[in-house]
Amino acid sequence: MTHNNDSKLFDGMVIFTQVVECGSFSGAAIATGHSNSYISKTLNKLEARVGVRLLNRTTRSISLTPEGQVYYEQCQQLVFDAHDAVSLLTQSHIEPKGVLKVSCPTSFAENHLEDVMSTFMHQYPKVNLVLDLNDRHVDLVQDGFDLVIRATDKLAESSLVCRKIYSCKAYTVASHDYLKRFGVPQLPEQLSEHQCICYSNLKQANKWIYSHINGTENQVEVKAKLLCNSASMELAMVLAGHGICRLPEFVMEQALKDNKLIILFNDYITPTIDVFAIYPSRKHLSPKVRSFIDLLVEKMPQAT
Repeated sequence: MTHNNDSKLFDGMVIFTQVVECGSFSGAAIATGHSNSYISKTLNKLEARVGVRLLNRTTRSISLTPEGQVYYEQCQQLVFDAHDAVSLLTQSHIEPKGVLKVSCPTSFAENHLEDVMSTFMHQYPKVNLVLDLNDRHVDLVQDGFDLVIRATDKLAESSLVCRKIYSCKAYTVASHDYLKRFGVPQLPEQLSEHQCICYSNLKQANKWIYSHINGTENQVEVKAKLLCNSASMELAMVLAGHGICRLPEFVMEQALKDNKLIILFNDYITPTIDVFAIYPSRKHLSPKVRSFIDLLVEKMPQAT
């Protein structure tokens, strides 16, 4: 299927993505080596050709229209792929370079990412890393990440590529001091009588599900003595004797080794927490992302 204007299909696309990424016409002009007026004319022609307004312009700033947002995401992908195509021809893809923006849960990074980061920085000096340590559920595309590391018992990504890099168990734990003062619950149902420390990034933070080895499952509603969005802080409060908590093993490995925590409910199936590297679905994965994922898999103690 051909169209009369196919020859102009890509006209203005690179300039448009540059304007969005720079946040201004003047920034795009500097980045591309063109004048402000050239940038403005190119954008006007592009909008006239596609038949919709892509950018809202004010004297101080620009912002994407809803149509512009949709078009930008597609243009960005095409520009990436065009760069990849050139890289494949010139062999410059062999050496990773540029900015690599990664998001990772704080506690996982603190326990498992330091060696990966250090090795990566030694091996790939032309890559500048932006590491966002955050326990919230970031949006890979909207927040502009190249790669997101996510720990979950159930992955709900669709158009993204996921690579499992680590697995561990999640345990219900308490300190010796807390159990001495408040007693040891024998059944999950008894948690309603206890102080609990809950992870606020979960949709139902105070509803804990337990599956018995005999096949029965029950959901327990607990009282949140502390509702917190940091697993590291949860661990600190459990160790200080303030309550019972459910945590992934990677958060508390050292505390378990040092016998500072008691694992509760051994008659119940221990849920598995998987850690994934998640990145946009692209045919030619950029060298910097591919190299980082390869290193993650190599360095993780239980990579599968």
